[in-house]
Amino acid sequence: MTWVLKTVGFLIATAVIFLLSFATLLAFDLVPEETSTPVTAATQKEERMLGIIEQAEEPIRIVAKDIGLDASITNPTNKDIATLDKALLSGAVRYPGTALLGEEGTALLFGHSSYLPVVQNKNYKIFNKVQELEEGAIISVYSGTREYRYKVVRQELAKATADRIALEENGKFLKLVTCNTFGAKEDRFVVTAEFVGVYEVE
Repeated sequence: MTWVLKTVGFLIATAVIFLLSFATLLAFDLVPEETSTPVTAATQKEERMLGIIEQAEEPIRIVAKDIGLDASITNPTNKDIATLDKALLSGAVRYPGTALLGEEGTALLFGHSSYLPVVQNKNYKIFNKVQELEEGAIISVYSGTREYRYKVVRQELAKATADRIALEENGKFLKLVTCNTFGAKEDRFVVTAEFVGVYEVE
């Protein structure tokens, strides 16, 4: 019984001392206030997915981090082979008449591939690794103000005997095609990716 009384007395004394100490700290405004760290661009970069984009836009850059691809895109209006081949020297090329960013249909991008050990123009090799893009890989295509993201759904080798590349019309798709020159009959890799969202570019 004595042990119980001593224990209770000790607990009461401890509580009294704590309350007196807290009251003293409160009186001198020394009690720390609960604060929350503000979320800033430095502490957290939050992506903002946008809604439906009414205005179609030309693509100007393509990025696929999984294969180290980062290249500019040109948008020629003439379909003659000489014009398109010249455009390929500056990067990837959106084939005239195929979908713009934000439009229904398929945006068809061609890019050079070359496995020569030395090339003077790096644009001859920009699509060298597109066949390594696995299902689910993300490809980003940029306009001047937005990032349009696509997820790879398949990649295939199109034989030289194929007359044309099928373009999806329902939905929003991106197709990457390797080539040495427009109009050449040769095997080429084709990567198909489906649109997943559009984001603001900071």
